[in-house]
Amino acid sequence: MSSGFERLSTVFLLHGGGHEGAGEDVTYEPEAHTAQQEQGPLLELAGDWTFGSFSEHLKALDTFPGYSPAFPVYRRYRRWGLESAALDLALRQAGLALHEALDREPRPVTFVVSLRLGEPSTLAPVQRRLALYPGLRFKLDPTSDWDDELVAGLVATGAVDSVDLKGLYEGSPVDQGADPELYRRVAEAFPEAWIEDPKLTPETDPILAPHRDRITWDANIHSVADIEALPFPPRMVNIKPSRLGPLRSLFGAYDWCAERGIRSYGGGQFELGPGRGQIQYLASLLHPDTPNDVAPGGYNDPEPRPGLPSSPLEPAPSATGFRWGDWAER
Repeated sequence: MSSGFERLSTVFLLHGGGHEGAGEDVTYEPEAHTAQQEQGPLLELAGDWTFGSFSEHLKALDTFPGYSPAFPVYRRYRRWGLESAALDLALRQAGLALHEALDREPRPVTFVVSLRLGEPSTLAPVQRRLALYPGLRFKLDPTSDWDDELVAGLVATGAVDSVDLKGLYEGSPVDQGADPELYRRVAEAFPEAWIEDPKLTPETDPILAPHRDRITWDANIHSVADIEALPFPPRMVNIKPSRLGPLRSLFGAYDWCAERGIRSYGGGQFELGPGRGQIQYLASLLHPDTPNDVAPGGYNDPEPRPGLPSSPLEPAPSATGFRWGDWAER
């Protein structure tokens, strides 16, 4: 991956009534995928379910049998993989597409490309992509080695829509400490960009206070309660389906934000299978015009390649189910 690690994921396929539903577990722990796949399809999923009763069944089920994931949130990721597959199956059995069930029209999806700039950081990753796709927009991960020259070069591109400070991560390959100088540099250099996931400390809070209307949150959003607990009301938050887990929690968060005038945008998890199309589908129905971090997977390759779809993505829902385009080719 462009962020410097190898990505594994697991595709769940559920079968019933002559149909198949697909979902993706985006857990970041490689051993969790290996353990699941080595054991085979041993989860107790067979039965006669409504979608609601299946979701309740999953709530009581140990979806990591014989294995303890490193982080509790991975249980939400797996729950989303299974529930998205169940939703796809249920809709296909009913002969409905998701947008028909929700009575919403799919719209073109604006996306940004999430990117780190290497070690040490350089303009090259952005320049190589802009050479192929001049209209591309970016969500960049600032790191403490960003100097004035690099920032000036990025500003000159006019292509930065958001900066992800990664201030809430601990023990991950993308950790970035709460660096007051870095926070000041990017907040002032990109006055129109969204600022995601700062770590607010006595040193950084005064720096970001004038920019609070641009601060968004991602890594700490797992429920409506998490949005309510934010240090100040946001104008927009990143709602990642895999972080919310159950479908009821996901749509509950969408409804809660809509009722309060809080905008949302979608976030990817480096999906390799049907999960990427599914988050693009949700974005097309719920927040097509925001800086969605749902670019086609090819943009996550370490080296850019020609021929990828440009933003905005044209709607590509399948005739039935919770599918967007041909996920096997994404």
